[in-house]
Amino acid sequence: MEWITIFFIALSLAMDAFAVSIANGVSVSHFRKKDALKQGIYFGVFQFLMPLLGWFLGIYVKNSMEVIDHWIAFLLLVLIGGNMIAESFQEEKQKNHNVLTNQNLLLQAVATSIDAFAVGISFAILNVNIVLASAVIGITACIVCYIGGILGKHLGKFLEKKASIAGGMVLVAVGIKILLEHIT
Repeated sequence: MEWITIFFIALSLAMDAFAVSIANGVSVSHFRKKDALKQGIYFGVFQFLMPLLGWFLGIYVKNSMEVIDHWIAFLLLVLIGGNMIAESFQEEKQKNHNVLTNQNLLLQAVATSIDAFAVGISFAILNVNIVLASAVIGITACIVCYIGGILGKHLGKFLEKKASIAGGMVLVAVGIKILLEHIT
């Protein structure tokens, strides 16, 4: 898999966390650059770890699935991307965060990195160098979430939905690209 593709996957995976980072920047009282860095680190660490865990699971079942691996990668990425797009259109309950606690960040980081776990399974099937790919994913998430917090503080909620839609569309496109590469 090309590194540009991995980078776009990393950006796509970071979009849920980016949306949450924007929401934190908007809703947390006295949100500071220190808070943006803290959330970037939380999201980046989990976005790094989850593909590794998925990859280990994928390696375990890989040999029995090589005949249909491209279909599995396609389905996982399309389902993840489609879910991101669908979730962006759902009405979100009004949240009132006054403080950005470690517990809140932990829950947010886990919830937004589930997609990365599934991508890690796909990476095992596709023989991707998981350490480098996970590093790209984690660093990208860290940077994007730091920026998201700062943007949220200054720009407001209108970016939140657009980020999830864009991320979902990129994941669907990458899934289609993988399928087409293996079919042709």
